[in-house]
Amino acid sequence: MSNAVAIVTGAGQGIGAAIARRLAFDGMSVAVLERVETATVETVEAIRANGGTAVGIACDVTRTAEVDAMADLVAARLGPADVLVNNAGITRDNLLFAMGDDDWDEVIDVHLHGSFRCARAVGRHMREQGHGRIVNVSSVAALGNPGQANYATAKAGIQGLTRTLAIELGPSGITVNAVAPGFVHTAMTDAVARRIRKDPAQLRDAAASRVPLRRVGVPEDIAGVVAFLAGPDAGYLTGQTIQVDGGPQ
Repeated sequence: MSNAVAIVTGAGQGIGAAIARRLAFDGMSVAVLERVETATVETVEAIRANGGTAVGIACDVTRTAEVDAMADLVAARLGPADVLVNNAGITRDNLLFAMGDDDWDEVIDVHLHGSFRCARAVGRHMREQGHGRIVNVSSVAALGNPGQANYATAKAGIQGLTRTLAIELGPSGITVNAVAPGFVHTAMTDAVARRIRKDPAQLRDAAASRVPLRRVGVPEDIAGVVAFLAGPDAGYLTGQTIQVDGGPQ
């Protein structure tokens, strides 16, 4: 994979940053994407400090023009992308009757529409090359989670998008898969805990008690599975959603 180029959206922190670092460790040149370029600095510097190649690029996945320009910019700076990881996401949690239209629209736009826009823009380059790997980040919340009607719907849509694109892009040598993390300890999940007035450590302990492995996930757990899906050993695997959640609950 030493000549491969990867794009990771939402790679400034958390799961996205871990994915970017892992793909760089595996030898890929990585385009680290965030809505503002300053948010990419920490991840880019970490990759370069370990001898890897990375560039930070500002891209708002809710804006088609920016996404299209990003695909061309990455091709110009690093080469056409071999791997796309659609990880960008936000939360706007609330119960149904307290959830506003903006809460719904913003989450759907970033997660679902953003994944679609990036797959379309980057997929064009992959089709020209005759190969590629697209990995979408879904969630076990796709099966339903109170207070997350918007998030669950977006993540369920990503799984449908994954299946459909796998069928459409397969003849061009492009695989499309998804990972569905369970509870992963990140700054985002800590913020969710504080928003619902719970101690983050207690929330993690409660989540761990329901998991057969008796621990919550860490970003590197997800990054390892993404690296497999992005690598040569997953060449005959497509259209699948892999749950990375510590076991059936």
